Amino acid sequence: MLSVSDAEAIILNLVQPLDERRDTEVVDLLTADSRILATPVTSPLDFPHWDNSAMDGYAVRYEDVQHSSAEQPVILEIIEDIPAGYQSKSTIQPGQAARIFTGAVIPAGADTVVMQEKTRRQENRVFILDTPKPQEFVRHKASFYQAGTQLLPAGIKLNSPEIAVLAAAQCPQLSVYRRPRVAIFSTGDELVTVDQPLQAGQIVDSNQYAIAALVKESGAEPLILGIVKDDPAALEKVITHAIAIADIILSSGGVSVGDYDYVDKILESLRAKIHIRAVEMRPGKPLTVATFPSRDAINRVSTNSPLYFGLPGNPAAVLVTFWRFVLPAIKKLSGITEGWEPVFLKVRSHDELRSDGKRETYLWGKLHLIDGIYEFHKAGGSHSSGNLINLAQTNALAVLPMGKTLISPQEEVQVLQLVNE
Repeated sequence: MLSVSDAEAIILNLVQPLDERRDTEVVDLLTADSRILATPVTSPLDFPHWDNSAMDGYAVRYEDVQHSSAEQPVILEIIEDIPAGYQSKSTIQPGQAARIFTGAVIPAGADTVVMQEKTRRQENRVFILDTPKPQEFVRHKASFYQAGTQLLPAGIKLNSPEIAVLAAAQCPQLSVYRRPRVAIFSTGDELVTVDQPLQAGQIVDSNQYAIAALVKESGAEPLILGIVKDDPAALEKVITHAIAIADIILSSGGVSVGDYDYVDKILESLRAKIHIRAVEMRPGKPLTVATFPSRDAINRVSTNSPLYFGLPGNPAAVLVTFWRFVLPAIKKLSGITEGWEPVFLKVRSHDELRSDGKRETYLWGKLHLIDGIYEFHKAGGSHSSGNLINLAQTNALAVLPMGKTLISPQEEVQVLQLVNE
């Protein structure tokens, strides 16, 4: 049985990111949010595009106003008003100024802007009541970005700030990585869909819905393959199909050591290499991770072999193992160059947290900001791997390392911050 850290290292080493030559597509800027940029972006535009004013005030020559004060103000002639979007037709001469507004182009001859609060105007004259700094409130051309240099690197997620930058740079279309394709199926004769009436001994397949939602949140595309009965032939058929269409395959159930747990045997029959069979964690001990031989002969969109995760069947264990192992794998696969590792925080525990210390233990709950300090509040009720109910509205997992049996209230605890929190 592997430690959690060893299992994580093996998984992330197995992940091969999407290929920038084969696995990209062009999208419009309006649909590019949350996508991963596949190629660096440059712009032919300088930012700012021209010298412009950072303040409402008066464009002046510093030489004219360098000794101004409230007691002895310099008086200048106003020759022009320059609103934003207007190109000045004048050149500021000694003893002259132009009324200027934020974002407007600095007129020729001027090199400094005096904010209007430090002036007094009388008709076509302005009294400068304070000495500005040289070039004060002037945003110089190309001081933010120089045309032709890299504006944004490849391998970043495009959120609203990046979208704004790309719009300002007049980039209407972008090359992004395609979304990773994740095949999802559940195994078990006892499983039924949400619209079927329950018979004795049956349970609703909540795992498939949870996993599909998590895959969407990660930016990948879920491929729903349904419920597969505990039948080796049926399982082999669906796994073979998943190999042909997906980058990652996620199954839930069938990976323990019971009489009806067939997944590992079928993977071996398909010549898969099983890298992980169990992990020293609670919940989530039964975890299969495998890769397949080269599929060059199969008609696929990518030549990479898919990574197979056989997740546990219990719903809490499914979510915990997804957050701990699958989510970082999807992020790395997606083309993100950094930031795909799990995010851990050290916070204060509100509650007493207990474990038997035999395995690394994950307890779910919620982070609250108390007097500027994050505090972990454990979810009430049972923390059984089969209890899905108290996972609702949680946003963090407290981690008790192997050998740690107790964390007292107000003691520091490490938590795994969950997706989109």
